[in-house]
Amino acid sequence: MRSAEDRPTPTVATPQAATPRPSMSPWRFVMAFGVVSLLMDYVYEGARSITGPLLAHLGASAAVVGVVTGAGEAAALGLRLLSGPLADRSRRFWAWTVAGYALTAVTVPVLGLAGALWAACALVVAERVGKAVRSPAKDTLLSHATATTGRGRGFAVHEAMDQVGALLGPLTVAGILALTGDDYAPALGVLALPGAAALALLVRLRARVPDPVAYETSDSDEEPAPDGITAATYPNPGLPRAFWVYAAFTAMTLVGFATFGVLSYHLVVRDLVPTAAVPVLYAAAMAADALAALATGRLYDRHGARVLAVLPLLSAAVALLAFTDTVWIVVLGALVWGAAVGVQESTLRATVADLVPPGRRATAYGFFAGIMGAAALAGGALTGALYEVSIPVLITTVAVVQVTALALLWATRTPRH
Repeated sequence: MRSAEDRPTPTVATPQAATPRPSMSPWRFVMAFGVVSLLMDYVYEGARSITGPLLAHLGASAAVVGVVTGAGEAAALGLRLLSGPLADRSRRFWAWTVAGYALTAVTVPVLGLAGALWAACALVVAERVGKAVRSPAKDTLLSHATATTGRGRGFAVHEAMDQVGALLGPLTVAGILALTGDDYAPALGVLALPGAAALALLVRLRARVPDPVAYETSDSDEEPAPDGITAATYPNPGLPRAFWVYAAFTAMTLVGFATFGVLSYHLVVRDLVPTAAVPVLYAAAMAADALAALATGRLYDRHGARVLAVLPLLSAAVALLAFTDTVWIVVLGALVWGAAVGVQESTLRATVADLVPPGRRATAYGFFAGIMGAAALAGGALTGALYEVSIPVLITTVAVVQVTALALLWATRTPRH
């Protein structure tokens, strides 16, 4: 029995008492949100595919490109430490979501018109700030609907649709650059169309489902989640202990996870594939991402958190396969890398919703993203440095890190009562 202090924050009204039922089914809500994400990925992944060449065209050095893109990613993840708690405090999840998407939809087409390097740099960072503004609130809205559809499947379908946009955007930009002789203005300007469509659909979705918390039953935070992971709260205003252990597990998997930058560096410096083939391999990895998200999401709903054990195994396999000198094995390693990213972007997010009650969920997503960002930075630096030292040492270190991650995953599991 919980004491009054242990209960979720009182700002969340029970759906039956205060919140009207949505006018669309949970699955239709998830699918509609998936279309929004598809369209917006079309926009910002299209822009990100040519950020480096665009900045170079305006006179940036490699160091400037590295600093600007690094600052953008830091903003996209680090600022969620603020936007998550603020979204929980204000309870205006739709406002945060719309504002974040609007910032991205505006900055990308304008980026193509930037005539000065400083302006382009500011717009690149601003686009990433938009992601930081919307992500905790967006994931919270989605988490309510997935309480009915199944957390794993709901987040997996959303991620798979996301990746469709991530493929279409860069291909569209590449095609227009080829047709216009590398004119960035029309290549980025055309992305205003999917951006406007996404915002229109988002506004319509908000009108149809003003408060998605109604999808989630009033006692959802009282019931144990799959495989013993619970949303239990503690007699303090912080996040559950299980969440922090789970975040440590996630961080450990990323500390031992090579970035695609390191993988592609290996491909090029060892002359394994032509440079032009690297984007094609990346696109194939994104397809593996979508398939892995769908598969593990469905398995998570059936078998619970034990499914997440596949992530350390995939991460270890990436190092073992991707850093060989045999082309087909390296390609297989890149596909495994994509599959691991699919688990990271879908099932990991779904589990956060099972660990944290609705009243603190946006805060949890903000902290979770910040932890993932710091761990990914450490992982990229670690694997890159070890690559220069010795590939066998890199493989061994990654294996040890992933075994530690498995131990942390086991510690996240809590017994049923």
